[in-house]
Amino acid sequence: MSPKVLFVCVENSCRSQMAEGFARLHGDNVVEAWSAGSKPSGKINDTAVQVMKERGVDLTRQSSKGLPDLPKVKWDYVFTMGCGDACPTLPAKLREDWAIPDPKNLSTDE
Repeated sequence: MSPKVLFVCVENSCRSQMAEGFARLHGDNVVEAWSAGSKPSGKINDTAVQVMKERGVDLTRQSSKGLPDLPKVKWDYVFTMGCGDACPTLPAKLREDWAIPDPKNLSTDE
């Protein structure tokens, strides 16, 4: 049985979507990856889709969803993405906060 990993940010449009995409790419057949938001936007950020596509990850297969939309499972790992109080505590064997700034308004220009 693969460990169940959940990535949570506020909108589920950038950070958690990208983390889920990388986990699915690099953890295929190793982990079961999900993402959700405490206040989901309902749409994955276009820039996140573009940047991840350049790295071989297709985010168009994923969708922006809220915590109530997740399966009712016992999470092995929950990683919150710098959303502080906006991310509720979810039961998990390991819970960790990654203080990752929201990249939604960043430019892809170098």
